[in-house]
Amino acid sequence: MKSSVINPILEFFKSDDRDKVLRKAVESIIGEKPSNLMLYRLAFMHSSVSKETVAKGYKESNERLEFLGDSVLGMITAEYLFKKFPYKDEGFLTEIRSRMVSRESLNVVARKIGLEKLIEYDGNRRTVLARTSMYGDALEALIGAIYMDKGFRFTRKFIIKRILTHHFDIDTVVNNNPNFKSLVIEWAQKEGKVLRFDISEQGSMHNKEFTAQILVDNEPFTEGKGYSKKKAEQAAAMKACDELDLK
Repeated sequence: MKSSVINPILEFFKSDDRDKVLRKAVESIIGEKPSNLMLYRLAFMHSSVSKETVAKGYKESNERLEFLGDSVLGMITAEYLFKKFPYKDEGFLTEIRSRMVSRESLNVVARKIGLEKLIEYDGNRRTVLARTSMYGDALEALIGAIYMDKGFRFTRKFIIKRILTHHFDIDTVVNNNPNFKSLVIEWAQKEGKVLRFDISEQGSMHNKEFTAQILVDNEPFTEGKGYSKKKAEQAAAMKACDELDLK
């Protein structure tokens, strides 16, 4: 079957027109004209339509920008929460940040700002269509592109003003407290997996820190830390939920 590239806005335009449409779309999203349009074009190029480059064995897609954007988004979200909740401990801040930058949350935000209309992907690959994280991945790649194009200060402002405060009700995020451990246990039962939590501890009697490791079929899967066994298990289970897209 002949491959088809899907891009709802751009697929019907010639090259020059495509650039104009993309430039206008990016300007609408970030609030300023892009300086390096190629970065944004790359940010919306899914790996299913990746292109060979001069580097042997390397295919150009949005994955490198996604890696960069993930780090930038995580750091700025951490700073935002650190300042907003000056009396909350590390465990609380980690949990809230994880909820805000989870794949489920980023997928929703990406669609709200219109990224699904800009992503190029191979429409004939069912695995691509089934991979819902494609939208959240593109949002992270967009953030990576903004960082490379506009620098840290602009990117920080974009994330705080146009993502964190505009698309998240922080009180709802804080009060929405799913039982991650139960979700992972339910997943294991459904999939016929053997799930085990191994707990270790370190520190003095009055300053103990616990580490919980989740093993799936006796293979290490995720790990979390906390100042109680319950918090450590929840931290490990929360990471597992992120890995499994269960939230």
